[in-house]
Amino acid sequence: MLEVLHIENIAVIEEADIQFHAGFNALTGETGAGKSIVIDALGAVLGGRTSRELIRTGADKAFVSAVFSAVTPDLPGLAECGAATDEDGNLLLQREIFGDGKNVCRVNGRPVTVAQLRRIGADLLNIHGQHDGAQLLDEEQHGAYLDRFGGTEAALSAYQKSYSILTELRARIRTLQMDEAEKARRMDSLRFQIDELERAKLVPGEEEELNARRNLLRNGEKYLSALAGADYCLSGDEDGGGAVSRLREAAEALSGIRTLGEDLADLCRRLEDLHSEAYDLAEVIRDKRGEFDFSPAELDAVESRSDQLYRLKKKYGATVEDMLVYLEKCREELDAMETADDTLARLEQQQSRAEAQVHAAGAALTEVRKAAAQVLEERIQTELRDLDMHKVRFSIEFAEKEPGPDGCDAIRFLMSANVGEELRPIARIASGGELARIMLALKNVLAEQEAIGTLVFDEVDTGVSGRAAQKVAEKLAQVSRRKQVLCVTHLPQLAAMADVHFSVEKGERDGRTYTRVVQLDREQRKAELARITGGSHVTEALLESAGELLDGAEAYRASLGQSSERSV
Repeated sequence: MLEVLHIENIAVIEEADIQFHAGFNALTGETGAGKSIVIDALGAVLGGRTSRELIRTGADKAFVSAVFSAVTPDLPGLAECGAATDEDGNLLLQREIFGDGKNVCRVNGRPVTVAQLRRIGADLLNIHGQHDGAQLLDEEQHGAYLDRFGGTEAALSAYQKSYSILTELRARIRTLQMDEAEKARRMDSLRFQIDELERAKLVPGEEEELNARRNLLRNGEKYLSALAGADYCLSGDEDGGGAVSRLREAAEALSGIRTLGEDLADLCRRLEDLHSEAYDLAEVIRDKRGEFDFSPAELDAVESRSDQLYRLKKKYGATVEDMLVYLEKCREELDAMETADDTLARLEQQQSRAEAQVHAAGAALTEVRKAAAQVLEERIQTELRDLDMHKVRFSIEFAEKEPGPDGCDAIRFLMSANVGEELRPIARIASGGELARIMLALKNVLAEQEAIGTLVFDEVDTGVSGRAAQKVAEKLAQVSRRKQVLCVTHLPQLAAMADVHFSVEKGERDGRTYTRVVQLDREQRKAELARITGGSHVTEALLESAGELLDGAEAYRASLGQSSERSV
């Protein structure tokens, strides 16, 4: 249940704290006062799409937070982001919206992404907006509504698995079914590329070795000169005189006194070690000098090979290893095309079996959907009678269609608004008020199947008045005995039926427009209901009528409580 909504710098609301209650909560106010901004704030803290225009003029950022109570620890999405409810089952959602488009979201203090926030919010609260009724006009949505009600997840998942296999097979078959001219051109191209790469005789790691060798050959004279200088310093010339012989002579000079003390023995050992190391270095340098064979022809060959690899990399891959991978792919594709006829025949057999599986899974899904449709029709019909639509008939029509991602059924909702008229698509005959009530009935039925604890209705009364408005109010009161209900309304019948009534009021302070949200007591509710009914001119008769409306609503809510006790 939504306990508290805190808003800062969202549109005309500078700051507001709204403490909601269990049952039916109504929000009323003049047009443009900011009622729907409260709903926008709720949508924002639940991860909905926002715009920087939502930030109050002059503010750097907007902030909204919401506290929910009695949240189950296994709420979907919590474990995914590492968040959890507190020890009392409370969950705090927060969102900061900055002018540069950045968002900072938290769940019980833990940073989350907007997508994660949206995933969590979807199971806490459901918002029925002013224009949701228009979704009923989109027949593409009707199947989704039925699936939500019928719990067809298992059958739909099994069907989609079969359909995915069929889709993949069809894509592979289309790839093989190219025309002969295109196939010949592609095979020629593949053979040329394979031949060019095979003639190159690529070796993994070859490029690194080539670069190292080329660098050495390009600096051959410098290399030999350096080795010769080092060799002379260490070994000297034919007459000796190098560091190696000098170190040997020094060691021999000290060898006669090494027994005179431990420090002299240690000094001799160190000289001998130096001589051994210098001798080894001299041998290595001499070997490298002797091994190096500077050849202009070799440099030309290395340069040519490097240039060949460079040209091949521009066409086939960034490295030798990438080119070898590409070569293998070309071989596989050419082999597949050369054996395409056999492969195509095999895939077509698999496709026939996959089509049969799709039709079988689709038939099973249709059976589940038709069973759910029968129950949904009865439930919607009951809800419509409660909403004073006794003469309306509601039906769900099934028609076959080509298998698609959502099944083999074309599903649409039909209705007849008057006795004697045939069932027709809702889009053709439903008025605005009828759409609003049908959507309310559908939302109520679907809510019974879900664990969501709070339902928000933003001007669900659009196009509704008189007796129909009273029925909508009574229906919302019934729903509020199972779920928390928040409703933005312009109708006195709905506002009177609420357990708690908030007024959204616009004012001016220091040259700026601001909005505040106030919880009304009974006398204030009478005045607000009289204003809704009669406009700015509130008379004693209107106030008396408002009082009677409140009395009637209280009596109806009391009867709901008694009915609930009797059912228990």
